Amino acid sequence: MRQGLVVGNWKMHGSRASVEALLGSLLDADVAQGAVVARVEAAVCPTYVHLAQALDLCAESSIAVGAQDCSHMQSGAYTGEVAAEMLAELGCHWVILGHSERRQYHAESDDLVAAKLAAAVEAGLQPIVCVGETREQREAGEAQVVVAAQLQGALTGQVGLAALVVAYEPVWAIGTGLTATPEQAQDMHTFIRGCLADIDAVDAAATRLLYGGSVKAANVAQLFAQPDIDGALVGGAALVAEEFQAIIDAAAVAAE
Repeated sequence: MRQGLVVGNWKMHGSRASVEALLGSLLDADVAQGAVVARVEAAVCPTYVHLAQALDLCAESSIAVGAQDCSHMQSGAYTGEVAAEMLAELGCHWVILGHSERRQYHAESDDLVAAKLAAAVEAGLQPIVCVGETREQREAGEAQVVVAAQLQGALTGQVGLAALVVAYEPVWAIGTGLTATPEQAQDMHTFIRGCLADIDAVDAAATRLLYGGSVKAANVAQLFAQPDIDGALVGGAALVAEEFQAIIDAAAVAAE
């Protein structure tokens, strides 16, 4: 059985005070809920400037820390970039790659995502590769075509499926308050697992698939009840300790 995974993507939010308060609340719950911890992995992905603080606060807990992106280059004259090896040396475990906001606002291509994926795996990071369609693409009946192309573009054969997690994030649901129905989400997750099976049937069955797109405590139980949804990539709700903890708890219930 695939272990549940809940990852909080903090995006460009946070201050030293808010990070300490948020993680303090989560760490209190982490200590008190050993059974939940045993069934579900939890991670937070703060901004680069808050990584060291988060790693220090989470050092004695089961909460892992990851980055929201990494460079495809190892080192050099690349102003503003952060190498995967630097993140690994700092102590990060996870890294989010190919998020729709990176694709939209920074023109990241599938080829670039593939290069970042290779760099992350080589550095020993656990990558979360994001895929998903826009509202226009879904309404045009192109959702599966788009997602398949993103998967094929990122998974070039250099990286085995055992090394990664895939997050389906329908772009039309991110930050809009809209959420894919459990049936819509499951249909796409089934399709994604089928695409992965074309690469490696054995590892595809073990690859964890996350749903991301206005995930909240109020809607997550039905999503987690779907057979191919193994967890969530959480945005805004990850900034509220009670909401994020409730999502983790729901994942633990689904894993029973």
